[in-house]
Amino acid sequence: MPLRLFFTQAWSAWHHHSGWMAWNLFLAFIPLVLSVWLFRKSLRSRSILWWLGLLVFIAFLPNAPYLLTDIIHLIDAIRSNYSVWIVTLVLIPQHLSVILIGFEAYVISVINIGYYLQQQGMRKFVLMTELITHALCAVGIYLGRFKRYNSWDFVTQPEDIVQTIVDDLTAKRPLMVMVITFVILTILYWLMKQVTLGVIIKFKYKKMVRQSTSENS
Repeated sequence: MPLRLFFTQAWSAWHHHSGWMAWNLFLAFIPLVLSVWLFRKSLRSRSILWWLGLLVFIAFLPNAPYLLTDIIHLIDAIRSNYSVWIVTLVLIPQHLSVILIGFEAYVISVINIGYYLQQQGMRKFVLMTELITHALCAVGIYLGRFKRYNSWDFVTQPEDIVQTIVDDLTAKRPLMVMVITFVILTILYWLMKQVTLGVIIKFKYKKMVRQSTSENS
């Protein structure tokens, strides 16, 4: 394949998928930003604004792990008429990086919840809260992927969403999808949490070493 043709096709493929990816990443970063504000160390009181922020956080949180389901777009792209070079060098890195970034936003958001609970003296509730969060997000992912609801529909269509949840939780197939999603979220979160905490600890250690070195010099 001529180099010029490759770059032309690569740009076309990247641009074709980048729009919805950017939007989904934006939605995934909303709960991440909110978690930094809601669960910060300096927080001493919970105002009405804080509770409203918490509701928005809960509503938008499933958007971050929802990006895991966007693997279907990568599968569709691979099945399209793109060359093996475009698929290998453009589409796979593009899709996987967006999925990874989105899920990392979820991991950090949930870690921030855990830190907040520890600060409030509720360390023993961290694991339970994480599991409940995964379960709620599993329901949210199902509603978004299969029922095509959006986060703001909790405000615009609350009765429809509640009715859908009740109906699907009593149906075997939707419930099985949610359970499988919950298991996947739990496993992937645990793995990514270890990596993330390892990176944080390493960063803090290097920072501590630099400070110690500067003080002794």
